[in-house]
Formats: sequence, C-alpha cells, structure tokens
Amino acid sequence: MNPAKHLPALIVSIIGLSAVLGPVASAEARPARKSAKREAATKSFTRKSTSATQKKSVLDALPGLESYLDKGSREMAAFQPEVAVKNPLTPAAMGKFTSRGERYPWRNGIVTTTFWVGERPTKNNPVPNHASSWDTAWARNFGGYDDPNREVRSNYVPVKFTPRQNPFYIALPYNDIQRSGTKPEAAKVIPWFKETFERSGRSVLKGRWVAIRYKGKIAYAQWEDCGPFRTDHWQYVFGNERPKANLNKGAGLDVSPAVRDYLGMRDTDVTDWRFVEFDEVPRGPWAIHGDNNTFVQNAREASKRNVLAVDTLAR
Repeated sequence: MNPAKHLPALIVSIIGLSAVLGPVASAEARPARKSAKREAATKSFTRKSTSATQKKSVLDALPGLESYLDKGSREMAAFQPEVAVKNPLTPAAMGKFTSRGERYPWRNGIVTTTFWVGERPTKNNPVPNHASSWDTAWARNFGGYDDPNREVRSNYVPVKFTPRQNPFYIALPYNDIQRSGTKPEAAKVIPWFKETFERSGRSVLKGRWVAIRYKGKIAYAQWEDCGPFRTDHWQYVFGNERPKANLNKGAGLDVSPAVRDYLGMRDTDVTDWRFVEFDEVPRGPWAIHGDNNTFVQNAREASKRNVLAVDTLAR
C-alpha cells in the first residue's frame, strides 16, 4: 500500500472527528467566572490543549496511524516525478500481436538509402563507414570493402572475398549507448531491453533482426550500425514519429547492397520495415555468412554438440 496515496482521506477523517469532539471539550474546559482578558487567554490555551487531546484520541483509536502518516509524509517529500516518455512502442504495446500474428508493427513508406561497409564520406554522407557505431574495426572484421557496384557482386556478396559478417545489414537512427554507458531512456523505449540487457555500455540493438519489404518482397537483415545522420531518434525507431528531415530526402533506413539487390530496389527508394524475432526469420541468403549471424552461430553450436555426442559414443 502507498501511504501517500491515502493521506488526504485520513486527514479528512481527523478533521471530521475534531469537529465532533471540539464543542464538548471546549464547553467542559471553559471557566464560569473569569475576566474577559483571562477568559480569552484561557480559551486560547484550552483550544491548544483540546487539539492535542483530540489528536491523541484519534491516534489511540487508530493504532499505528501516527507512524503511518509520518511515513506517508516522508514518501511525499522524497517523491520526484519522472519525465514521461511520450509515444514509445513500449514492451507492452509492442508485445501485442497484429492481426497477422506479427509482434512488431510495420513502419510504412520510409525513404531508404543504400550504404556499405568501407564507404567513404561524401557530401550527403559525411561519416565514413570503416567503423560502425558499435565496432571501431567494422571493415576489417567484415573482411573488406563491401563494394556496392552490382557488376562486381555475385550471390549478394562481393566477388573478391567472402564476408566474415552477415552481408545483409541495416542502420537505424538510434544508438542505445554513449561514452558514459547505456542511455537512460533505453530501458523504457526498447521492447526487448529487459530480456537482453547484460551490462551498461553493451548494446542490446546490435545484431537485432529486421524485415524490409519492397513491392511485396521481404528481405531480412541484422542491425549493425546507426543512421542515417542521427543516432538519437528513438521516437521514430520505437515510437510513432516519422524520420526527421535530412540531406537524403528524409531517409529513415539504410540498407546494405545485399538487401538492395535481393529486393531489386534502387539505391534510394521507399520501403517498409519492422523488427522481427529470430524465430520469425525464414532461411534465405541472409542465413549463410557471418560470425555475427544467428543462423551461423546456431549451426556451429549444433555441430559442436554433434561432435561431442560422437566422441562420447566412441569411448
């Protein structure tokens, strides 16, 4: 029970009892023959005594009320209202399945641009992509330059090397960490925060699966960077806002060349996207490559278990 919540009702009860007890106590205490000055002074003293007596009577009648009221007062004094987070797709809201059985809603009509690992800065893209928001050696860990030129790509990857990370990746304009650690609003706005949080400063967004839809065709990719342009727009990524205006026609999603090529979209186009749980992701070209790829990780774990089982049987 919250004492502060019921404090006003208790005070009303005390005032009501005071109104009943007041006239009786005053009448008994009033002297019969006093001078006007003496009588006024006595009345003042009597009112104070009566008030104390009434309070004592009420507290005696309701054991523990005094400490209860004191606790409520302390809680009220210590209470600091929190700043409300407006329009988030909260865990409760996003946990409600849509009519199609989809946990997370589609974000429709989003201007989508193509970006790639190793991309050099340009006028409309001032931040180079040799590093990501979560990996300072992104290009090296990826295995090389993810050349977007369609003529030097095959089966959704560059012909010069096999990527060591999933070539199906995307960026959205929110980062859940900063130099001092996890951002304070992250726990309130990220639907899966509670289930995946490990420690401050470790992202719960990196590697998350996303579905991208273009003209009825759907690709699946992992969230591996933040942008375009912003890293603070949770009101769009997890809420009800639209992307902010920017140099790329208000783009709100970046996709890799592999996503672009699978969907058959232009370098800048309009798509729909939504978050998905891994068990919603079907097998496809996004399930083949990458140390960070959930499909690859699960396959390796299964292989290890099989090897251990064979070794156990052989002994």
